[in-house]
Amino acid sequence: MTTDWNAEQVDLDAYLTRIGYDGPLEPTAQTLRALHRAHAASIPFENLDIVLGRTISIDLPDIQDKLLRHPRGGYCYEHNLLFAGVLARIGFEVTGHAARIRMGSDKLRPASHALLRVRVDGTSWIADVGFGGEGLLEPLPLRPGEVSQGDWRFRLVLDGAVWLLQSLHPEGWFDLHTFTLDPQYAVDFAMRNHFTSTHPHSPFVTGIVVQRTGAAARHSLNRDTLVTSRPDGTSETRTVEPADVAGTLSDIFGIHLSEADAAHLRTIQSQASALTT
Repeated sequence: MTTDWNAEQVDLDAYLTRIGYDGPLEPTAQTLRALHRAHAASIPFENLDIVLGRTISIDLPDIQDKLLRHPRGGYCYEHNLLFAGVLARIGFEVTGHAARIRMGSDKLRPASHALLRVRVDGTSWIADVGFGGEGLLEPLPLRPGEVSQGDWRFRLVLDGAVWLLQSLHPEGWFDLHTFTLDPQYAVDFAMRNHFTSTHPHSPFVTGIVVQRTGAAARHSLNRDTLVTSRPDGTSETRTVEPADVAGTLSDIFGIHLSEADAAHLRTIQSQASALTT
């Protein structure tokens, strides 16, 4: 429901400026696709505040201050709660859902990922601007089948009440996550956000995770390893030294840290590097 997304608090002008969008704002499928693509291209996925020892707030004013008024990104709760508020403000019908990450594994994991279902003229779409694995460029129609987004290919598979999202790799279809259509609300995401940002077994607590996906390439920084991958399976990998982390975040991901945060991150990366050598 619209009030759950705090749509009245959305700074729509700041959001549209941040994603560089000046197109139509009628609640249509075309608008949904255009906003989703602009958001995915403009605001990176990142967990840097967790690494820097800060609490992740998913109150909408705090999300907007971080993602819209600073050259920063966030992770799924920040991205998708902001996107839900924007869509609700425009007039879309938005429902939250939770997904279990697979990333190629059959291991049962908690439903720790947030995503959205958007209804447009009787058709449901899965919108997700905050997946740090292999993120969507555009929303997917909620029906079994394949779609192309740039050079990437995705597929939804329905098994009973469980939906499976896959991406196409050179060796075949790769499981990304599963989800059901049980509604989830901001209060549910607040509980999951606390677990994901603080539990010692959470992958977002143990090191840097940053990603940005374009139509033809995806850039990912995991701890000190930068990978540029393409839909045809080719990739380049290099190690990012602690002294180069802030520059890499700026040049590759458009994330600009304060001098104090950059220095703190260098120290953290240096300590992590020392433990592995």
